[in-house]
Order: sequence, then C-alpha cells, then structure tokens
Amino acid sequence: MNDNGGMQKRMLIMTLVVFAFFIAYEFLVLKPQQEEKAKQQEIAKEQKQNSAPDVTSVSNAPVAQSQDDMNKSIQALSSKAIGSSNILTTIKTNRNIIEIDRLGRVAQVTLLEAKYKDEDGNQIKLFEADQLRPLEVRFANTNINDEAFKVSYETTATNVDATKEAQKFTLVQKLSDITLTKNFTVYPNGHYDLDISTDKKEQYFITNGFRPNVLADMYADHGLYLKLNDGTMELTSDEDLDKVKSYTGIKFVSNFDRYYATVIYNFDNSLQVSLMPDNNNNPQGFVHVTEKISFSGYMGPKHFNDLKALHPELTDVIEYGWFTFIAKPMFTLLQFIQSYVGNWGWTIVILTILIKLVLYPLSYKGMVSMNKLKELAPKMKEIQEKYKNDKQKQSMHMMELYKKHNANPMGGCLPLILQIPVFFAIYRVLLNAIELKGAEWIFWVHDLAEMDPYFVLPILMGASMWLQQKITPNTMQDEMQKKIFQMLPIIFTFFFLWFPAGLTLYWFVNNVFTIAQQYYINQMFEKKRAAKK
Repeated sequence: MNDNGGMQKRMLIMTLVVFAFFIAYEFLVLKPQQEEKAKQQEIAKEQKQNSAPDVTSVSNAPVAQSQDDMNKSIQALSSKAIGSSNILTTIKTNRNIIEIDRLGRVAQVTLLEAKYKDEDGNQIKLFEADQLRPLEVRFANTNINDEAFKVSYETTATNVDATKEAQKFTLVQKLSDITLTKNFTVYPNGHYDLDISTDKKEQYFITNGFRPNVLADMYADHGLYLKLNDGTMELTSDEDLDKVKSYTGIKFVSNFDRYYATVIYNFDNSLQVSLMPDNNNNPQGFVHVTEKISFSGYMGPKHFNDLKALHPELTDVIEYGWFTFIAKPMFTLLQFIQSYVGNWGWTIVILTILIKLVLYPLSYKGMVSMNKLKELAPKMKEIQEKYKNDKQKQSMHMMELYKKHNANPMGGCLPLILQIPVFFAIYRVLLNAIELKGAEWIFWVHDLAEMDPYFVLPILMGASMWLQQKITPNTMQDEMQKKIFQMLPIIFTFFFLWFPAGLTLYWFVNNVFTIAQQYYINQMFEKKRAAKK
C-alpha cells in the first residue's frame, strides 16, 4: 500500500461492494425475474377467468355481497386457489389443513396458526395451483406413467381429523397392470409418515414438489436443500440447475423459500434423489423407488423448535449461508435470551449489546488507529505533496512516519474485515428466523419479520449512521470519495425501508453503541492532545 489515501480508498470500496451486491442482485437479476413471473401469473389468471364458469357467476352476483362472500370470491381468483372438485381427501391437524387431489398429490397446505396470515389477512397457503405438487408419482415406464395421470386414486377417508391424535388413511391407484398404494399416518403437529408400495416390481419416482411460494425475495436463498449421510449440505438455488444431478445417501430433501419448507426425510434408511431442472432451471427433486419406500414429511414454517421436535437434524433445513458455523450458535444464544426475556425485540437489543462487548477489543483498536491517522493527516499530506512525483520515496517516508508514531495504516481496516462474518451471520439469523413472525416489540412494531410500517426504525438507523460518520475520524483526501462516503447513510436508509424490523433494530442498536464507543475514544484523544499543550 503506497499511502493512507490508498488504504482509505480500499476501505471505501470494501464498504460499498458489500451493499452494491444487494443492489445489483435485486435490480439486475431478481427484479426482472419477478416482473416476468408476475406477468406470467397475470396471463394465467386472465386465462382462468375467461375459461372458468364459476368466475362468470361471481361477476354476475348481486351487488349487495357480504364481506365474507367478497373475500371468498377474491380468493377464488387467487393463483393458489384449488377447485374443490379436484380434492379427494382433506386432512385437518392442529397446525394446518392438507388437501390431497385425485392423483394422490398434495394440492394445497393452509397454515392455521393465527400469526401466519398474508398481506390480505388470509391464512397463508404454501403452494401455487399450477406448480409441481408434493407426493406426485412418476413411473419410469412411459406407458404406465401416461395412464397414471389419467386414473384417479381411491381413498379410505374423504375427511381426516388428526387434531387430537394420529390418524391413518390409504390412497390406492388401480392401473391396468399395476396397483400403487399410499398408506398415510398424519399427526396433530402437521407432519406425516408415508409408506408407498406397488404390487409389482416397477421403478418409479416420487417428488417433493416445487418449493412453497410465500416469500421468495433477494434477501434470502430459496430453492432445494439436501443433507447427505456424511453431514454435508448441498444447496441448489432457483434458476441455478442446468442439468440433471443424482445423489445417493440422502437424509432429507427440502424445497424452501425464506420462511417455509416442504421436506421429505428418512434418517434410518437413506434416500436416492435426482434433481431435474424445470423450464426456468429451478430444481425439482425426485426420490428413486423400486416397489416400495417409507419416509416422513413436513410442510410448513421453518420454526427451529418445531423441526427439532420432529428430529434434531431437521434443524439443518434452516439455511444461513456461508457463515452457518457462526449463525447457528448465535441463533441458539438468541433463543436462550428470549426464553428469559420473553420479547423478541428486547432479545435482539440484548444480543446486539453482547456482540458489541465481545467485539469491543477489535473495535477499540480500529478506532484508536483511525484517530492516530487523523492526527498524522497534515504530515501525510506534506509527504504526498513533497514526493508526488516519486511514489517510491513517498511510500518509504509514509512507512517511516507510521513507524515513528506507532500507527498502522491497516489498523482501521482489519478490525472491520474481522467483524464482517459476525455481521453477516446475525444478518442471516434475523432474516431467516420465522420466530420473529408476528412478534411484537414496542408501540408501532407489531411484527419484527415485516418492515416497519411507519419507517421509524429505518430513519433512526440512517440518522445514527450519519452521526456515526460525523464523529468518526476521516483522513480521506479525495473529495469525490468523501462525497460518496457521505451518501451511504441515505443509500442504507432507502434499502432498509423494506427490511424486516428486527434486522433494522439490530443495525440501529449496533450504531448507537458504536457511536458511544467512538465518542469515548475521541474524548480520550482530546484529553491527550490537551495535556500535550
């Protein structure tokens, strides 16, 4: 590094690159995808409205409709609406309603817990009507497969009440040359066991379906997740699969969006799974079967304690990205604090303070180094001017200056770099924690998993970032760099307007304590300077 200006430039670039990734990914990748998807859904909806007779009857209904009737009419036009004539068996548990269609597939799962509601106030439904559906069976023999998609299953129960105790029922599909049987056991907590068999030895595949489509955005991964017998995890994101991939020794296959997942798992007898891309290169998982197979399944929120109750390894369904090794213990700590505090908002505040205390030695070194560099700024400028035509001498005199005053040009940068993994870990924890769904904090924040409805926290976060910037020593010589750096609070505030309130709360509290630390160190240097006079 030739001079402090170069160091400052690298620090600026590093800070900007982190956030530029989010900006570029949203506007260059996700936004076009979402626009195209919305366009296709709108076309499909229009086709459905033009072809479905019940839609006409809705439009011709009396004007004086009740609010409930109007809501039902609107829901009937939803991309997640399933025609009741296609439903063979309806299962009710304490946590969801599972609808099985005439081809033995999961047509829809509706979450029943009060906190799981969409933006219109309706209970969340996990699947689109036209997506690949969980538990669909496909035969390797094309003749059998063609017939299988034309012949309806028979059921032993059209309505299954599993709210109090586990219930069993059976689906049977009788084809010309083979009979397939699905024996279900459904439990009050919403998960199921499934035994599938055929009366003849024939290869077939059963799919976990396309992922839940409730919340798929740029801020969290969504796609398909595998856990192998050796404990390694394999993530395939949406639009990232260009060819068929096959795996043996699989413990679970999970199709997921930000908060919800559809999981097939067997921790006793491993599965063989192939991933096949759809038309948009999204991953579709197919479990290989010859004659018979047994496994368990779960469709619902990626709630840590619920998954752990089913099997401890199922908590690996929750994906935290590159820094999982930090994020998982951090979430454990978060839960531990919440068990005593009882409020997720204050839990985030306490966790933030604990993190700041742990990282204080690093922060302290970085802040002290920046103050030293600020004091040396006039001398550094003199050297730059004196040797502006001889970079080698300029660099040599700069290093002598740093050595004489025990200053480290990387002192402010290195502590920041070391803190980045911790930041991203807590970022992913708060971003993926569905436990924050419906969790109130204070006054106006009624759901920490949603954006602040009045933008109070983002504005406070931006203001605190601006104040932090004001009191932080800045030795940048380039005016353009200064202007760009001064724009960061505005840019961050803009993007945080739509971030979950829990994540914005973390960043705001983090800024407040950083300001306190910086103020203390600034005062310490002021006293030293005053003592020298």
